[in-house]
Amino acid sequence: MLASLWDMGVTPQPDSQKRSLRARHRTKAEVFIVESGQPEDEADSLLEGEVLRQMLWLSGKTAQYRYIRTLPELRFVLDQFDASENRYLHLACHGSKKGLVLTLDEVPFAKLGGLLRPHLRDRRLFISACSAVDSRLANALMSKAGCRSIVGPTGVVQFDEAAVMWAAFYQVMFKENRSRMTSASIELALTRLQDAFQVPMTYLQRTSTSPYWKRIPLA
Repeated sequence: MLASLWDMGVTPQPDSQKRSLRARHRTKAEVFIVESGQPEDEADSLLEGEVLRQMLWLSGKTAQYRYIRTLPELRFVLDQFDASENRYLHLACHGSKKGLVLTLDEVPFAKLGGLLRPHLRDRRLFISACSAVDSRLANALMSKAGCRSIVGPTGVVQFDEAAVMWAAFYQVMFKENRSRMTSASIELALTRLQDAFQVPMTYLQRTSTSPYWKRIPLA
């Protein structure tokens, strides 16, 4: 049976305000994956994030992976993300027009933005969740000196499509440059991948003026 942080005897004790300062330090071009599925996903081993971790390891990237079920666990692993100094946060879970859906909790966009904002200064967020990347998340999360970008599917995406597409995305990005992602390279990769997989994607990029984000068209 899949073990979450609670199962392993780890008691989440968030200390975000102190540790969020780490996000301002130099980061490394690695992916930190946080996954939360529904009980039926766990029973059927439909764990996209775990598949992605294995694919990244095969390509020589030392991705970190955490499986969570609750909001307190999310707070806890975000502190671990800070400490890891990984530059890219990848959230794999179910989503809706209202927010993200964890195994046992739902997180509205307003709360999610408040949770993530201290941890994403000059970092990038990738969300593998249906319909979760839109203006409400951007308004809650983006700031002048905050998260550099948010990427995720525009609508509904199936497990098999998501697993293969995200693996292909990171493979393309790291093959081009193993030490950084540029805005132009992300835009080009997403344009090609959404055409190849027929999965519309949303790419939101930070700006210097209010509301501090803009949608990048993927032609």
